[in-house]
Amino acid sequence: MVLIIQKTLLYAIPLMIVALGGVFSERSGIINLALEGEMIFGAFMGAVVAYSISVSGATMDPQIMFIICMLVAAASAAVFSLLLSFSAINLKADQTIGGTALNMLAPALVNTMGLAFFSQEKLVMPSSFKSYALVNPDVNAFFRIFADKAYISTYIVIVVFVLLSVWLYITRTGMRMRSCGENPQAAASVGINVFKMRYLGSTISGALAGLGGYVYIATTAGGTAESTVAGMGFLALAIMIFGNWKPLGIAVGALMFGFLKCVGAVSSQVEVLSKIGLPMYFYNIIPYFVVLVVLALTAKKSGCPKAEGIPYEKGMR
Repeated sequence: MVLIIQKTLLYAIPLMIVALGGVFSERSGIINLALEGEMIFGAFMGAVVAYSISVSGATMDPQIMFIICMLVAAASAAVFSLLLSFSAINLKADQTIGGTALNMLAPALVNTMGLAFFSQEKLVMPSSFKSYALVNPDVNAFFRIFADKAYISTYIVIVVFVLLSVWLYITRTGMRMRSCGENPQAAASVGINVFKMRYLGSTISGALAGLGGYVYIATTAGGTAESTVAGMGFLALAIMIFGNWKPLGIAVGALMFGFLKCVGAVSSQVEVLSKIGLPMYFYNIIPYFVVLVVLALTAKKSGCPKAEGIPYEKGMR
């Protein structure tokens, strides 16, 4: 049971923070289909830092290196997301097409940079990432879930998720941002800078996607950065819709999909599943099948922001 919960958290943590990133963008009025591309780009840039430090022979505490790489990944993806912000806000381009373009651009950039600077398309980070126990794992089973073999990113992401969720709903800036996704004309009439709020929401979205991308490759993908994150960005979008664009719903959805993702990974280690004898590939299909079912069932109950995807025009009613 402890193994299943640990594996569930391993998959759920990046999904949760990336889905929250989607909320920030769409609550401000911009559809961000580029979460996948932002994850790929941010994860690669974080891996470049880890790889470079390892090759240089510099000695650094693994936990500090982990945190530095997470910050670099978040910052890089935030900058990358400005391409979507500029096209959607200033050029008033179709946001769906813009997000799709970034999803195609990110793998190409990553492959080109990898071949140009490192003569390889994949970067394998050092295996020096250690588990970080806040409590003695021998205390009891509950604490062992969060202490034994837990990455420092687990604690950081949970704290960031809670703080940003609270910030979005109780602060003046957060409420202003959400108003721009519901009725930008009304927001502008009371002095809110809609362009600024949408840039802010999209940039935070990119930063969280990059953070989630690096956490995914460092903890789940074996420390390998390449031109894919196995569709985790699209799965995060589905979780955002499943959670009805609300943090609590997203947390529940991430845990559910994290559990479904971990079933395939632990199927050979769980006695009940191993006796069934189904191949691992069958279990790997389940999360994506469930996504289709969930989206079909929740399509009529969507609570998406009313003005998302609609370019803001001054003076338009």
